[in-house]
Amino acid sequence: MDFFISKAYANSGTAAGGDLTGILMIVVLGLAMYFLMIRPQQKKLKEHKKLLENLNKGDEIVTSGGILGKITNVGDNFVTVNIGNDIEIKLQKPSVSAVLPKGTIKSA
Repeated sequence: MDFFISKAYANSGTAAGGDLTGILMIVVLGLAMYFLMIRPQQKKLKEHKKLLENLNKGDEIVTSGGILGKITNVGDNFVTVNIGNDIEIKLQKPSVSAVLPKGTIKSA
C-alpha cells in the first residue's frame, strides 16, 4: 500500500535566483508592452499633431466621420471646409484624419 502514497520530503534550501527571475520577467513584460503598444501609439499621435499643424487653405481632407472636402479657412482650433455646391462647414482640427493628394475630390 505504500506505493500509492508518496512520501513528502522537506526542501531545506530555497531556489537560487527565484526572486531575481520574477523581477526580470516583470521588466521584460514591461519592455515588451512599451515597444509593442505604447511607443507606436505615441508615434501615431505625433504624426497626427504634425498633420494638423501643416493644414493650409486649399488642402483636400477627409474627416474622422468620412466627410471629404477642401479647406477654405484655417483657424487656431477650427477649419472651414467646403464640401460641395458652396456648402461650408466648420470643424474642429482634431477631426481631420488625413490630407489627400490634390485633385482627389474631382475624381471622387
